[in-house]
Amino acid sequence: MAELQRPTLCCCRKVLTVPGKSCEGGRSLAHCRLVDVASASNFHSFKLRHFHLDLHLNFAVKRMTGWQVLELTPVQPGVQSLILDTHPSLLIHSVDCKVPGVSGAPDVFMSLTYRVEPFTDYGSSLNISLPAAVNRPHRAFRVTIRYTTTDGPAIWWLDAELTCGQTRPLVFTQGHSVCNRSFFPCFDTPAVKSTYSATVRVPEGVTVLMSASRSAYSKQDRVFQFSMEYPVPAYLVALVAGDLQHADIGPRSRVWAEPCILTCAVSKLGGTVERWLNVAEGLFGPYVWGRYDIVFLPPSFPIVAMENPCLTFIISSILESQEFLLIDVIHEIAHGWFGNAVTNATWEEMWLSEGLATYAQRRITTEAYGEAFTCLETVFRLDALHRQMRLLGDNNPVSKLQAKFEPGVNPSSLMNLFTYEKGFCFVSYLSQLCGDIKRFDSFLRAYIEKFRFTSVIAQDLLDFFLGFFPELKESCVAQREGLEFERWLNGCGPPLCEPDLSAGRSLTGPVQHLCDLWGTDTPDSKVIATFDLSSWSTFQTVLFMDRLLDRSPLPQEVMSLLSSCYSALLDGMNAEVQIRWLQIVVRNSFYPDLPRVRSFLHKHTSRMYTVPLYEDLCGGVMKCFAVEVFYQTQGRLHPNLRRTLQQILFQSSALNTSTAPSLLVSPASAPSSPTDPPANGTIALRDVNVSA
Repeated sequence: MAELQRPTLCCCRKVLTVPGKSCEGGRSLAHCRLVDVASASNFHSFKLRHFHLDLHLNFAVKRMTGWQVLELTPVQPGVQSLILDTHPSLLIHSVDCKVPGVSGAPDVFMSLTYRVEPFTDYGSSLNISLPAAVNRPHRAFRVTIRYTTTDGPAIWWLDAELTCGQTRPLVFTQGHSVCNRSFFPCFDTPAVKSTYSATVRVPEGVTVLMSASRSAYSKQDRVFQFSMEYPVPAYLVALVAGDLQHADIGPRSRVWAEPCILTCAVSKLGGTVERWLNVAEGLFGPYVWGRYDIVFLPPSFPIVAMENPCLTFIISSILESQEFLLIDVIHEIAHGWFGNAVTNATWEEMWLSEGLATYAQRRITTEAYGEAFTCLETVFRLDALHRQMRLLGDNNPVSKLQAKFEPGVNPSSLMNLFTYEKGFCFVSYLSQLCGDIKRFDSFLRAYIEKFRFTSVIAQDLLDFFLGFFPELKESCVAQREGLEFERWLNGCGPPLCEPDLSAGRSLTGPVQHLCDLWGTDTPDSKVIATFDLSSWSTFQTVLFMDRLLDRSPLPQEVMSLLSSCYSALLDGMNAEVQIRWLQIVVRNSFYPDLPRVRSFLHKHTSRMYTVPLYEDLCGGVMKCFAVEVFYQTQGRLHPNLRRTLQQILFQSSALNTSTAPSLLVSPASAPSSPTDPPANGTIALRDVNVSA
C-alpha cells in the first residue's frame, strides 16, 4: 500500500498544507513539511490563541490540582478531535467545551468524551472528541480540562531538608524539552506559541513566581495571578513556589532566593545585570520581555540555568564560581532574543536557539569584558567539543546540526556540545562571510525584528541572511567548496572552521606553557613555581585542569608533585576548579588526596558536581569508596539524583567516562521516566555549564 503523506500546518499558521503543495503564507515548502515527531498532538489543525491555568498547590501530598482553559480556533473544516500531549503522571478528571452562540444565540456548554493513549516513554496523548458545532474554521471555542498532576518529569517537589534554608518545602517546574506535558496538557512542540495566564493558590508563607508578569496578588486568600502577553512555546511556561524573598538589583531586575542565600546572590550580581541588558539591546534591539528577574534554586535543580521569559531559573551552586555565573546569566539574557523571541520550530534544529544564543552571549562579553576574555572562554568550550569529538568519532550522527531522530526518541538526547559550539562556529562563519561584525549585528537585529514571536527553521535564517547580503548570494557562498551550508547543517564531525581566537593568547598562552611543562618526563619544579595560579582567572585554571585531565593517566611521581604544588591552593578555590582536580585524583588513583573527594561529595549535592565524580570513581578502581560515600550522603540527595547514582553504582555496566561520555548537555532536561533522569557523563556536566 502506498505510504500516506501526513498533512501538516506550515509555521506561519496560515493554511493546512500537504508536502508538495505551496503555502498560502508564502513560506518555504520545508515549513509545509514540518512534523514534530516528539509531539502526539494535532497542533497543525488549530490555532492556539491563549490558555489559562488555575492551580492549587498542596505541599503536604505533593500535588497540583486545578483546570486549564484553552482558546482555540480550527484552521480547517471537519476537525473531529483535539489531541494534546500529556503524561501518565497527569490525571484527567473531566473535559468541557464552550462554543459561542451564533446570531445572538446563547453560548453552548457541553461535556466532551476523551481517551488517553500511550505515545512514548516520555508522554501520552489526550484525544478529545469534538462536537460538530466547533467544526467551523476560524470560529473560536474554549475547552476546559480539569486535572491533577503530581511528580512527573516537569515537577520537582523538594522537602524542606533539600532546600537551601532547610526550613520550608519548595516546588519548581522544568519544561525543556518535552517535560511540560506532565505539568499541563498542551501542544508540547516549539512550533506552537501562545499567550497564557495563571492563577495559583498556595498555603501561608509561600511565594509563587512564574515565567510571566505578576498581574495581581491577594495576601488574604494566598492567590497569585500572572499574565504573559507575548506568545511563548509550552516549554517556557515555568513555576516556582516556596520561601522566596527578593532584592532589586536594577531598574528592571531583581534577585529572588531563599533568605539564607539572598545576600550572597545580590552581592554577586548587583549592578551588572542592567549593564549586560544594555549591551545586549545595543547589539540586538529592544529587550521585549519587560522584567529580567533571576531566581536561585536549591542544588536539586537538575540543570545549571533555564531561560524562562521574565524569570531565569539558575542553580544556587553556581554562586561560588563568579565567572561561570557571569557566563550563565549572560547566556540566559541572550536567549531573550534567540530562543525565546525567535524559537527553533523543531527540536531537530535546536542549534537555532543554542548556537545563536552562544554567539550572542560572546558578543555581549566581548563588548563588556573585552575580546581576550571571550576568546579564553571560547577556547575552554571548544576544547570540550574536540574532547567529545575524539571520544565519539568523526562520523557520529549526533554531531550534525540538523540531527534527525525517530519517533519515540527523547529530544533531550540532542542536547549536546554540538548544539552549542558547532552551532556557534557556523554563526561565526556567517559573520566572517559578511566581513564586518557590526554589519552582522545589524543582520541579527533585522532577523529578530522579522521573526519575533515566531518559530523558524534553518532555511528561514539562511534565506534571510542571503537576502540581507545580496552580494554574498550572488557570489554563491552557500555552495563554497568545503564550507557548503548544507555540509554545515547535515555533515558529521567537528565544525568546518573555527573563529580566530588569537586575541586570547595573553590568557591562554600561559595555560598551555604550564601544561607543556607538566608534560615533560621530568617537570622542572622551579620553573613551574613561577606560575601563580592564584592570580589566574577561573577560566584559565579550569582550562589548565582540563588539559591535565586529558593527559591522564599520569605517572604517580607527577601526581605527587602536582598535589604538593596545587592541592592546598585548590582547596580554597571554587567548585568548578575543585571538581576538575578531584577528577584528576580519581582517574589517576591518587589515594593521598582521596579525603578531598570525600569532603567535596559531602558538601556538594547538585547533579552537576556529583555525577561526574561518581562515574569516574566507578569507572576506575574506587567503586567501594564511592559506595561508602553514597551511603553517608544519600539522605541529602534528591530522590531523582539518588536513583541516578544508584544506577551508576550498582549496575554491572556502570558507565566508564573515559570511553563513553554522555551526549546530554545537562542532566534531566527531560527525564526518561517520570522520576528517573538518565545518568550523564563527565563531559556533559563538566564542560557545558550553560542552560538547557
